[in-house]
Amino acid sequence: MFDLKFIRENFDLIQKAVEQKREKVDLSQFRPLDEERRKLLAEVEQLKAYRNRVSQEIAELKKQKQPADDKIAEMREIGAKIKAMDERVKEIEGQLYDIQIRIPNIPHPSVPVGTSEEDNVEIKRWGEIPTFDFEPKPHWELGENLKLIDFAGGAKVAGSFFVNFTGLGAKLVRALINFMLDLHIEKHGYTEVFPPFLVNRQTMFGTGQLPKLEDDMYHVEREDFFLIPTAEVPVTNLLANQVLRGEDLPIYYTAYTPCFRREAGAYGKDTKGLMRLHQFDKVEMVKFVLPETSYDEHESLLQNAEEVLQLLELPYRVLNLCTADLSFAAAKCYDIEVWAPGVNKWLEVSSCSNFEDFQARRANIRFRRKQGEKLEYVHTLNASGLALPRTIIAILENYQTDEGTVVVPKALRKYLGVDILK
Repeated sequence: MFDLKFIRENFDLIQKAVEQKREKVDLSQFRPLDEERRKLLAEVEQLKAYRNRVSQEIAELKKQKQPADDKIAEMREIGAKIKAMDERVKEIEGQLYDIQIRIPNIPHPSVPVGTSEEDNVEIKRWGEIPTFDFEPKPHWELGENLKLIDFAGGAKVAGSFFVNFTGLGAKLVRALINFMLDLHIEKHGYTEVFPPFLVNRQTMFGTGQLPKLEDDMYHVEREDFFLIPTAEVPVTNLLANQVLRGEDLPIYYTAYTPCFRREAGAYGKDTKGLMRLHQFDKVEMVKFVLPETSYDEHESLLQNAEEVLQLLELPYRVLNLCTADLSFAAAKCYDIEVWAPGVNKWLEVSSCSNFEDFQARRANIRFRRKQGEKLEYVHTLNASGLALPRTIIAILENYQTDEGTVVVPKALRKYLGVDILK
């Protein structure tokens, strides 16, 4: 979230960001409200100074036992005027705040300008697209035939877009989670955390989900809690309202959590099988870094996520998202998409985002380079490392055989305990 001074001095840049990200925020009232507020504050300051001066005169007149009724009456009027102006300032600040919290982050200059996801730019590919001498099956057929996924059971106990993994399917989920966490902890240097799956409203605001995405979230009205849409939310806010030491940065956290999303309006698009779920598992990576290192950290974060797919030997591509496809809070984002031959599509398994200081301002996460130096906001980054449902889709569909079995990727065999799913 940007402060009033920044918005005032960079209004054209802010307006451009709103347009490029296709955000629905009306900036037309910002300048008149901001000018009125500043004018009122100056007038109130002058009136309060005048009141203080006259109050001293009144005290001196009373001390000398001279009449001060006229000045006292004037001060009552001044006091009422100050109160009314203070109330108007408070009202204006509420209106300005409502504008502030809806202004998106500004895209980094390296983000391609575009009007839809069609303008995302592919920057690399890894791995070979597999070829089959048979018609590859989609994951929902493989999952049900091998008794790995119980779609009917998930729908029975919860409803549409919920699934139940069973037998080796359930163990595959657990194996992937452990494999990813071990990689990020032991090789990439992250500290594992296991955060709450319910968070308060301020926590959702801190990472930028609120107010924009409230309709997409599962809300527990009685306590005003939200089920987390991603581990990014609680993990980033673990350091909310803290002042960190510069020498302690960077800080890397990784976490497994289930994720919950209503995804209002998403129905009818890639919804079959595991393609789109209201509850799914994900391993997340979160970084808190010095501002001058954040884009180098962004590239290394991308590599950390890519290595999961490389070790699983799954073909993927990386996209630099255009302005129109960039999230509300991100300054830049790479999407990693894995190839799924059964559905014949590239499927997103990770979004790797740099938020610069946008989230840190909302969550009040600051650092001091050295004792006595000014406070600065950290830069925050996160990436899925990875989201499980579509990773499972890719494993089942890329590693299937003409016998209807699925070969287990070598990297998972010690976690799963078998070489073939049959």
